[in-house]
Amino acid sequence: MTMATYSTPGVYVEEISTFPPSVAAVSTAIPAFIGYTASGPSASEAPKVVRINNLLEYETAFGGAKPTSFEVSANYDADNSAWSISSLQKASVASGKDFILYYCLSMYFKNGGGSCYIVSVGNYDDTASKQRFLDGIAELETEDEPTLISFPDAAVNLSASADYYDTCQAALSQCNKLGDRFTIIDVKENVGSEAPADVLRDASLNKSDLMYGAAYTPYLKTSLVYVTADDKVTLDITGYEVTSADAPADGEGEAAASAVVTLATVRDELTGLYAMVVKSLGNQRITLPPSSSIAGVYANVDRERGVWKAPANESIVSVIGPVRKITDEEQGRLNIDVNAGKSINVIRAFTGRGTLVWGARTLAGNDNEWRYVSVRRLFNMIEESCQKSTAFAVFEPNDATTWLKVKAMIESFLLGLWEQGGLQGSTSESAYYVNVGLGKTMTSQDILEGRMNIEIGVAAVRPAEFVVLRFSHKLAEA
Repeated sequence: MTMATYSTPGVYVEEISTFPPSVAAVSTAIPAFIGYTASGPSASEAPKVVRINNLLEYETAFGGAKPTSFEVSANYDADNSAWSISSLQKASVASGKDFILYYCLSMYFKNGGGSCYIVSVGNYDDTASKQRFLDGIAELETEDEPTLISFPDAAVNLSASADYYDTCQAALSQCNKLGDRFTIIDVKENVGSEAPADVLRDASLNKSDLMYGAAYTPYLKTSLVYVTADDKVTLDITGYEVTSADAPADGEGEAAASAVVTLATVRDELTGLYAMVVKSLGNQRITLPPSSSIAGVYANVDRERGVWKAPANESIVSVIGPVRKITDEEQGRLNIDVNAGKSINVIRAFTGRGTLVWGARTLAGNDNEWRYVSVRRLFNMIEESCQKSTAFAVFEPNDATTWLKVKAMIESFLLGLWEQGGLQGSTSESAYYVNVGLGKTMTSQDILEGRMNIEIGVAAVRPAEFVVLRFSHKLAEA
């Protein structure tokens, strides 16, 4: 410490700093959702990035869901003066127009999600394109806080599997480049005659990037209902003469006994039919890709247990169940890929236990170092936390005093992680080490070149993926 120089007699107070700097753990579950919104930018504008904390803030910034169109066939029984609905189905949507980001955000918050980023790449008047998603991923690179990337809109709206997995590759490459984020990938459905998992495994994904992403299947049938508008619901009515001025008429100008009208047309005249259709629409459930729900599970597990806990064997709420059931044998083939090594995590429904995330592997499923999602994300957190907290040492004297400060602060941080159960080892010495100093991590030439090399080793806890109970007969003893 430099001694102050005093020239006037008196009593002076000096505060001496004795504690070393500390490492502050960065946030681990701040996802960025990339997709199309009601008030998004035009095709010629840059993607719009906004940080939100809840669904209300999303609606304020971007608007609500895209109203869904339905086609309803209704029959009128004149003898009993009663209506019946013979069919009700979602109207076909033009390719690249089935925007679902609003619903996915709802699932994220319902499953425990908190603050997140929205990267709006367009609005509902656009048609989804690979380039706009790539633009959104590129724009996201300028943001430091996000730690997860998800783009469920791409899985649904990019009809070509190659386009979708090119988008996945761009996200994985960014995660590898920055080292502070992780990609949650939806295994794309509706890929023709091929199995969805096979299409993903055949996709051109860079092997060195696979550790920074995890894939999930199948899609989820949620308990969410569609947002609709009366003028988006088409009614095919038979057996009743519609007299509304807005109703179509026959060639003679008289009301037609069979008419195709909108729900808004009959709202005032046929209140019974209107109420019946509205009730039936409320029973239509939305099927969504799982990535946004998984992001909510990540956030909830990180908050309740810690980033080192595998985000698996965890319930997904607000779901009726996965769209298809997967057996143990099928999951075995998805979980372990001896050829490409691309593990796929499965979401399964278990009797009495609900719908659970039943997999914890990254896409690098055959990599002993980065096989598990929790290990990769734990290292992301440790690396970024230490990187940001040691910034104070830049341009400080490269001597033993600075080395001691850096070592003490990192060791204190790792000790806290070990005490919380985030590191493996019966003692702190076996859980981690921090080395820095001349003759240990640096040579005289390193010091001349202005380098301070710090070596950090941690023993990350790994999930018990296979619990084996061994039973045998024991002979009775006298």
